[in-house]
Amino acid sequence: MSFDAVPFDAEQALTLARKTFEIEAAAVLGLAGRVGPEFAQAVQLMLACRGRVVVMGMGKSGHIGRKIAATLASTGTPAMFVHPGEASHGDLGMVTDADVVLAISNSGESSELTSLLPVLSRQGVPLVAITGGLQSALARQALVTLDSSVEQEACPLNLAPTASTTAQLALGDALAVALLDARGFREEDFARSHPGGALGRKLLTHVSDVMRSGDGVPQVSLDTSFTDLMREMSVKGLGASAVVDGERRVLGIFTDGDLRRLVEKGVDLRNALAGDVMHTKPRTVRSGALAVEAVALMERYQITSVLVVDDHGFLCGALNTNDLMRAKVI
Repeated sequence: MSFDAVPFDAEQALTLARKTFEIEAAAVLGLAGRVGPEFAQAVQLMLACRGRVVVMGMGKSGHIGRKIAATLASTGTPAMFVHPGEASHGDLGMVTDADVVLAISNSGESSELTSLLPVLSRQGVPLVAITGGLQSALARQALVTLDSSVEQEACPLNLAPTASTTAQLALGDALAVALLDARGFREEDFARSHPGGALGRKLLTHVSDVMRSGDGVPQVSLDTSFTDLMREMSVKGLGASAVVDGERRVLGIFTDGDLRRLVEKGVDLRNALAGDVMHTKPRTVRSGALAVEAVALMERYQITSVLVVDDHGFLCGALNTNDLMRAKVI
């Protein structure tokens, strides 16, 4: 396919960009004035759904449908996308009478979609339509119709789906937002759906998941020589060492910062013991705490490492900012 070459007009491109934003913004704002009881009815249907919200759409509406299904699924409403073309060749078996179908079509006359309507009706599957064709076959068959009509597309030819798909997407997002609110969906629930995301890491990662444990935890007794204390810190590479009693109860901590301050003061460390140089009452965090709590503790007291204790106050681990950075908590 070839087109007649025309000189590029930068100003025209900017004009069309601004016009596109104006048209699509108007399309979305127009929805606010038309949304009514049918929207609440659609939300109620999806809330009562014992199965999944099955989203369908052809072409550009299908692309929008995939995004809507993904948004619903990640915000507490089980959902999936089924391609209408594939549905007529067997994939309709994925749809049960426990589901709700959300069908998207600007015209409401997409043949691949409308050919499925009699079968869905016989199955007793509730149908919610997002369409600009309020008198279309899709709208007539739907239990609930959400009006996504737009005055014009942003395309200068008024052909390519642009403003209409933006309106469809906005309606899908509105459904997802209303549903998550009705379900009492919280940050913690969102994190469970997004364990690989930043919020998931912050709300699901515990100190026990990222701390050093066992032989990786630097620890010495009160009567450990200063030389052996430094060797323990060097080998374990934490930048600090716990000082514990025979039962692993935390008595103190010695850090690189403590060493620097003692050297600056000219203190003779050759015959010093760990108990002589340790900092008593160190900051600790429980192993069951969220990793972000350890981050907050470090930031509050401007420290780079922290000892981890169990529910009985005994040393069970340690971590520093590098450990938290590797876990992408910070």
